[in-house]
Amino acid sequence: MKLSLLASLFALSAAPAFAAAPQGSAIGAFFPLIIFVVIFYFFILRPQKKRQKSHDDLVNNLQRGDKVITAGGFFGIIRDVKADSFIIEIAEGVPARVLKGSVSSKYDPDAAKPAPKAEEPKAEEAPKAEEAPKAEDK
Repeated sequence: MKLSLLASLFALSAAPAFAAAPQGSAIGAFFPLIIFVVIFYFFILRPQKKRQKSHDDLVNNLQRGDKVITAGGFFGIIRDVKADSFIIEIAEGVPARVLKGSVSSKYDPDAAKPAPKAEEPKAEEAPKAEEAPKAEDK
């Protein structure tokens, strides 16, 4: 009995010390979450929106005769433009209907190709210094 009375007195005396602990502000508690959202926006959402906008501009500006590459890796020439798709010719006399979203890029095979690297003139090898005689030769 004495022990439980002593324990309850100790608990009562310790309770105000824990209650008096300072509490952080709400902004301080949410600060890491706010930082995470800002980082997520600038490193993930914003670049994705830019890529999507540039792809939409590319698809909307394609017209008959443009040479394209599909997401599946097919090269073709646009023969007809539909509301939601293109008719591309992937080989002579082989038309294929592809969705506008599956066109990954436009290409120009006649564009100037980068010049091959010029070979650097090889430096003439310096004459080798005569090797010192080996111990066996002496």
